[in-house]
Amino acid sequence: MRRLISALSLIAFSTLPASAQEWPSKPIRIVVPFAPGGAADVWARIIAEHLSPALKQPVVIENRGGSGGMIAAQQVARAEPDGYTILVGGLAPQIISPSLAANPGFDTMKDFVHIAYIGGPAMVWVADPKNDLRTVKDVVAAAKADKLSGYASSGVGTLGHLVVEYVAKREGLKLNHIPYNTAAFADIIAGRVPMGSFTWGAALGQIQGGTLRAIAVTTEARRPEAPDVPTFKELGYDLVASTWFSFAAPKGTPDAAVRRLNAETIRILKLPELQKRLAQDAFDPKEFTPEQLTAYFDSEIKRWAPVAQEAGMKK
Repeated sequence: MRRLISALSLIAFSTLPASAQEWPSKPIRIVVPFAPGGAADVWARIIAEHLSPALKQPVVIENRGGSGGMIAAQQVARAEPDGYTILVGGLAPQIISPSLAANPGFDTMKDFVHIAYIGGPAMVWVADPKNDLRTVKDVVAAAKADKLSGYASSGVGTLGHLVVEYVAKREGLKLNHIPYNTAAFADIIAGRVPMGSFTWGAALGQIQGGTLRAIAVTTEARRPEAPDVPTFKELGYDLVASTWFSFAAPKGTPDAAVRRLNAETIRILKLPELQKRLAQDAFDPKEFTPEQLTAYFDSEIKRWAPVAQEAGMKK
């Protein structure tokens, strides 16, 4: 009888889908919600390169841009929850963009399981070294005196935009936002725009070259490559922030796949050669469990969605 039960159990197991037997048993697809070449794409490829040999399966990158990352998020939210379709999600595609849309087509907290935190670049305020904007207090004073013509960022709804609006709300300011696709630094250096808010990595070369002055940065502590630049936190603002990325999958993805991806992502990001690059890019590594990452998403939604909406961007 025991032999018969064992045989029947083996037959039943052999008829299960491959995903239920062992994960992974086929290639994994990582969907990047932006065009090739950006930080999300670069880090997805770096992690995929190390993930593939660890999982003994190909890990394929698919770039699917549009609607601030929401098209990719919609696609992944509707995918089969089998552990083979992963989204590079995070602040922009799963928090800011949905908060600006009347119908994003997904619910960040209900339609996804949040897997692993990757991190992202911090923001820095910069100004033309020839003007008088040396500190955050200078910016606030100029705005209150109606002497600040506007500020630049890399686009409406970017964290660079929202960081300024976050400070503006606290200080009771009304500021003129000037979104740029390109040439923002050139216009600041030329004096056509007095200041801007951009990622640390994008502005660092200009800061170190002396063509831009750094006013304050949104990191937890001062940057070692620019120790004279204060953080917003030390200036009294509750503003430690980055354009962070993470891995997500459709709700219902097997827990074994989620845990393995979480552990492997943390392991990969702790590799010495990647730690050095993360530090150079001013990333903010966090070894979140899926549960901790889910709680972090909830806190970031409560923090940034109202800022975006109160800035008059909700459509």
